[in-house]
Amino acid sequence: MSITPPKDGWFEAPTGFERTWVGLALVWCLLMFLAMPYWHFKGKQNSTGEAYTVTPEAFLERTNRFVETNKTGEKIGGFDVVEPAPGTDIYLAARMWSFHPAVLKLKKDSSYRLHMSSIDLNHGFSLQPMNMNFQIVPGYDHVLTLTPTVAGEYTVLCNEFCGIGHHMMTSRIIVE
Repeated sequence: MSITPPKDGWFEAPTGFERTWVGLALVWCLLMFLAMPYWHFKGKQNSTGEAYTVTPEAFLERTNRFVETNKTGEKIGGFDVVEPAPGTDIYLAARMWSFHPAVLKLKKDSSYRLHMSSIDLNHGFSLQPMNMNFQIVPGYDHVLTLTPTVAGEYTVLCNEFCGIGHHMMTSRIIVE
């Protein structure tokens, strides 16, 4: 027989420090279990949960219209700067190996509704150094309400491997 039962008396109850560590681990698990509902409802780190179905073509058309309407004529790193009016909807399309638009300029303390979708396959939205992370999925328009409170330049990275050019998939958000 390939599997044999253990010999009688193989189990010994924890004693001494082993018992203390098992108790501490159990207490920590219970604390984390109770903290999870608190973080979910009071933590304010969850997205609004607003999402709509959309075809990739329709979302790309909306994004292109948004970019053409809000281009400033300024270029940063060879990319057009897009500066929408405060309080408006802004669009960010993810596609193999780029974000469109590549540079967004926003006003500090103004709210925006950021619409994100993918044109081809799963991508990620990682806003650094804020460590804000979301999945961008084709066929869904995921909407986040943003109110930038600190001026500066923020980098958007794709944190979902999307192929050989994944390392070049970055964008910028400039808050003035």
